[in-house]
Amino acid sequence: MIEEINRILSGAAVPLLLAVIGIFYGIKLKFFHILKPRAVIRGLRSDKSSGGVSSGKAVSLALAGTLGVGNIVGVSSAIYLGGFGAVFWMWVSALVAMILKYAEIVLAMRYRRWDADGKPQGSAMYYIKAFFESHGLKRIGGIVAAVFAVSFLLNALTMGSMLQANAISEAVSGVFGISPFLVGGVLCVLTLIMLRRGSGGMASLTEYLVPIMSLGYIVISMAVILRDIGGVADAFGLIFSSAFTPSSAVSGIGGYIFTSAVRYGVMRGLVSNEAGCGTAPTAHAIADCKTPAKQGMWGIFEVFADTVILCTMTALCVILNYDAALTYGGNYMMMTVAAYAESLGSLAAIFISVSVICFGFATIVCWAHYGSVCAKYFWKKRWVTYLFSAVYCGCVALGCFISSDTAWQLADLAMGVMTVINLCVIAAMWKEVKAETDIWVN
Repeated sequence: MIEEINRILSGAAVPLLLAVIGIFYGIKLKFFHILKPRAVIRGLRSDKSSGGVSSGKAVSLALAGTLGVGNIVGVSSAIYLGGFGAVFWMWVSALVAMILKYAEIVLAMRYRRWDADGKPQGSAMYYIKAFFESHGLKRIGGIVAAVFAVSFLLNALTMGSMLQANAISEAVSGVFGISPFLVGGVLCVLTLIMLRRGSGGMASLTEYLVPIMSLGYIVISMAVILRDIGGVADAFGLIFSSAFTPSSAVSGIGGYIFTSAVRYGVMRGLVSNEAGCGTAPTAHAIADCKTPAKQGMWGIFEVFADTVILCTMTALCVILNYDAALTYGGNYMMMTVAAYAESLGSLAAIFISVSVICFGFATIVCWAHYGSVCAKYFWKKRWVTYLFSAVYCGCVALGCFISSDTAWQLADLAMGVMTVINLCVIAAMWKEVKAETDIWVN
């Protein structure tokens, strides 16, 4: 049943909406993110902090949520399930979704609120609800925002916790032979500690962890690519040739929409960069930045760094050593490990495993923040925070044992529902985004 729903959502609805609304926004905002790069670069400059969470910390927290399973496991998953052409559709979804991530961050900054301690807090639920209320549809707005929040929570408990823990467990047990029981216990304790530190503590951790692990991953990926530089052109050839080979007899763009390459490429691209689904605004809303458009520029940077650079590097490494990766067909974590180890030996396998641990735990930390914001959206009582912390840590431990395929299906379902709701709302709110953009760009 879930698989059938996902086939409709991620195989048709999400790719179509991403393309149509992404192009729509590009036209309305005059493709400034491509034609006026100086405006984007200017937005990436740091502001003087007034004691809150800096834009850089907020971005690190958001990147922690995107750098993880999507970059390492998700890429192998997309290639294995959708063929080499899935990589092309990752690029397409990223280029189209850059402007969408920018838009949702701008809206989240406009509609964020301040808690009792004077700290900013926001998420897509708030601007979704505000949109319907502005049109006299308060009750409908409450229902739609609640559906989004529930899907957000489900995604936090699957993609944000279970899948990250599953990837870490597979890497640690597959390379180091450590028991999943021990891995689950350690991850559970560490996650609880970070939950106790709150959003500020989480942002501080990711501020240091994200740049270090990203640089290390880029270096080792480049080592694999340079070692077989002669095969890179063939790898790109496979990506492009496979992208335009429909899996059915239906030709034209309608056929492409329903191919496995598009489905898994777009959805794994979404899991990687989270653009358009309404998750990243939850991290950006805590930033000590007073200009929504300026903070939105970081969303454009995130998609480019995450999908266009890091995911492409992973894809090339996997394709260059695909025969070795296929020996673990279906175990997406070990497929990636085997691809890197084929070029650089056992030390590469150890490094990738350590990278997965760092990437995965950073993502677990980020999604702990996301989930807690969703829980507080429904109930602001302190006991709710404690209950969520217990459930979330339990899902982290459970993720070390369950089948990743089940968790992927639930994550795809939640991501699909969130993306459809979020894209429809931000499309209707384009005038507000344009007003903020005109102030910054012009």
